Amino acid sequence: MCGIVGAVSCDRNILPILITGLKNLEYRGYDSAGIAYLKNNKINIFKTSGKVSKLENKLNKSDYSNIGIAHTRWATHGKANNVNAHPHRVNHVTIVHNGIIENYEEIKEMLREENYSFKSSTDTEVACALLNYYLEKFNDIDKTIKAFISKVIGSYAILIFIDNDLDNLYVIKKESPLVIGVSNNINIISSDIRAILKYTNKYYILDDFEYAKVSSNEVIIKNSNGDVLNKELHTINIKDNDNSKGHYKHFMLKEIMEQKDTIYKTIESYIKDGITSLKALPDLTKYKDITIVGCGTAYHACLVAKYLFEEVTNMRCNVYLASEFRYQNNFLSKDTLTIFISQSGETADTIAALKLVKSKNYPTLGIVNVENSTMSYLVDTCLYTKAGCEIAVASTKAYTAQVALLSVLVLSHGLRNKSISKEKVLKVIDEFNNIEKLITPLLNNRKIWKSIAKNIYKEEDIFYIGRGLDYYLSMEGALKLKEISYIHSEAYAAGELKHGTISLIKKNTPVISSATNPNLNLKTISNLKEVLARGAIIYLLCDDNYKDDNFTIINIPKASLFIKPILVIIPYQLIAYYTANLKGTDIDKPKNLAKSVTVE
Repeated sequence: MCGIVGAVSCDRNILPILITGLKNLEYRGYDSAGIAYLKNNKINIFKTSGKVSKLENKLNKSDYSNIGIAHTRWATHGKANNVNAHPHRVNHVTIVHNGIIENYEEIKEMLREENYSFKSSTDTEVACALLNYYLEKFNDIDKTIKAFISKVIGSYAILIFIDNDLDNLYVIKKESPLVIGVSNNINIISSDIRAILKYTNKYYILDDFEYAKVSSNEVIIKNSNGDVLNKELHTINIKDNDNSKGHYKHFMLKEIMEQKDTIYKTIESYIKDGITSLKALPDLTKYKDITIVGCGTAYHACLVAKYLFEEVTNMRCNVYLASEFRYQNNFLSKDTLTIFISQSGETADTIAALKLVKSKNYPTLGIVNVENSTMSYLVDTCLYTKAGCEIAVASTKAYTAQVALLSVLVLSHGLRNKSISKEKVLKVIDEFNNIEKLITPLLNNRKIWKSIAKNIYKEEDIFYIGRGLDYYLSMEGALKLKEISYIHSEAYAAGELKHGTISLIKKNTPVISSATNPNLNLKTISNLKEVLARGAIIYLLCDDNYKDDNFTIINIPKASLFIKPILVIIPYQLIAYYTANLKGTDIDKPKNLAKSVTVE
């Protein structure tokens, strides 16, 4: 959510760096953009609603500046318009800000009594005014920042540009991600390491309540007491991310197609030597139960893991939405392992839940796609998915990588607690070794997915149903469709239809389902007959050659319980993609959504 970029150099024009940085952060989701930079000893500000390209067109191509800040905003307080876009400026202070100032109304009233007025609806302008108030009061940046930290409640990553200190940028960090990249004669600040990789792979990470002074050749980091810190300079050993779509129309389609590689890459090190390499995964036998926490698509991966842990290893597993986790009794103990799942490793609700568990000194495990992310530092142990850079907001390859990694974790635990035989484990490993052969036919069967999309893209309501594991997969299928096509789609447990939901079924209502559990398939089919009798049009994914002329049936390969989630979800992803493509929506950047949700 939102993107921050700042840069200061002694001999380079930083304007192209700021614009490129914003473009590299577009995947996070945003609705306005802005920039502030020094020209002729004056801070110039340009901002606009809409895309970064629109902001870029506002700039004078011949302008040169050695210092500036820039921002992409995802609206929280106030509409997406030019006035609410960042940067915000109050008297001598200009800032960009990610996060939420929770007590901004109280601060706003205090500042009004000091004769401050406000143009925007944002909490950011209030934060800017507060910084200016303290700066004028103390005439000292350290005292200003310390007073700000003491006063403000909420989350923030803030870049500060001060009129009478035009050689430096100042940054403050609490709960919102922020890194400072270091290179020869230029230092770059960003909310995401992706924005700096083109220029440097060396960077500092700020912890909560830390702040920094950043000049062209120096970075001074302090804690909230004003003490200078000797922070570790990190190095990331990856090259600049590939941001090209190649020959694909959208990043989402490219990322769907990449799953034939990313799934295996994620689990390769744990299965390459059979049972021996599985033992490299954490030993879960020391725990009585497991709790898994995530948001959105990651939450749906949690549910798949719950099913596998309980069905295969007989280990009790609780799953929580991260946004609800802190506000209920979770019955945790030192005998409970809590697993946190996030593609970005920066998901605010998940990090807040993680910090709660850490405060009790209970064991934690993270499953994350981004190395050096906040979550990867906070958890006791971190397992990385190897999905690569996922740019489309709607997650596809990161989800299947999470499911695959969780599946081998279950497999490893089942081997250790002897709930799965070695023979069965080896058979599943063989399936994973041949995952590309299993999913490639599904990826290439575009004709059927396009046909279904053509039949449903004009509908207003679509329902997904299933039982057991198939119900959890239907939740992710419905989410994918609503995320990118804006069609109202809901998932229901098939057995619950008769308890109210079936009243929503009318003539030609599309119902999409999967039936991949021999013990439940006949019951699911009965539920499909019930909605068929009320006029629904049925699309059924199954793996047992079931035939019914009243349904559109798509056969998927037979596979173990560990592989089935992947074989079902890929068709759901493709149906969503081709449906949205027919509707002409912005598939990679759906309205109102953000890739990395860094506010609660």
